[in-house]
Amino acid sequence: MFRLSPLLSLIAVAVAAHVALGAARVTTSLYALSLQASEFTVGTLIALFAVFPMLLAVPMGRVIDRGGVRRPLMAGCVVASLGVAVAATVKAIAALYVAAILIGTGFMAIFIAAQHAVGTLAAPDQKAAGFSKLSVGFSVSAFLGPLIAGFTIDHVGHAAAFAACGAFTLLAFAIASGSALRALPVQPAGNAQHKGSPLQLLRDRELRGVYFVGILLAAAWDLFTFVTPIRGTQLGFSASTIGMILASFSAATFAVRIAMPGIVRRFHEWQVLTGALCAAALCYALLPFMQQPLAMAATAFALGLALGSGQPNVLAL
Repeated sequence: MFRLSPLLSLIAVAVAAHVALGAARVTTSLYALSLQASEFTVGTLIALFAVFPMLLAVPMGRVIDRGGVRRPLMAGCVVASLGVAVAATVKAIAALYVAAILIGTGFMAIFIAAQHAVGTLAAPDQKAAGFSKLSVGFSVSAFLGPLIAGFTIDHVGHAAAFAACGAFTLLAFAIASGSALRALPVQPAGNAQHKGSPLQLLRDRELRGVYFVGILLAAAWDLFTFVTPIRGTQLGFSASTIGMILASFSAATFAVRIAMPGIVRRFHEWQVLTGALCAAALCYALLPFMQQPLAMAATAFALGLALGSGQPNVLAL
């Protein structure tokens, strides 16, 4: 059975950090645009949130295997806090590059540590329920982050929005350093000593298909979070309106994940993924014609339903 207090603490750390990440991505885009940055520059900034996590994720997993999750959780919170501090205090595009790298890398450490710890705390027959709770927590934080960023930018400014991100990373650090997580087990046994390359997994034909679809869905997800602030700015939307459009997308991912147990009882995972890709393509075809906030939010909600159904089924496969 779950040790409830550590589990809730882990989810709280991950959710608080994810609120900061979501808010920081939106604030970075809108702040860069306010500084007259090009769309290419904004795209580069958003990509930097993921580049170092991509390169460091496997080494971080091995560090967690050897030494446990608590220190990586705390270190991730510190690194992300440094990132938002740089963005809040140094008013320049160059500072945003540094901030994006630090925030993305810090959240990567938190995300991997939280996933590992949930698997460690859960009994074998409870792992799916534990990861489901973590996934729902991420949907909630993905909803809150853009809203907080949008309304803070409109009423107080970009620096204050980054400061709000910092408040959430510090909250995550406070929880991670608390007593509830001090007794988390270290389990360096078994596969932790394996030195093979993760690329060996690509030799499995079925896994290659799963990875390919997963990449398509993840790219479609990140493309929406990148394009929406740019498109909204072009259309003259306020930061809070852009935040609400992004939040409607996240609300849909929350709804579809709550409904997913009933969906998978009626449809196979590949059927759900095929439907998700088709629906996402249709939504993207419609988005250029959506020039009013309500129409754009409705399309974003439909896109969120499609893409939100993807990750649970990719993981199941």
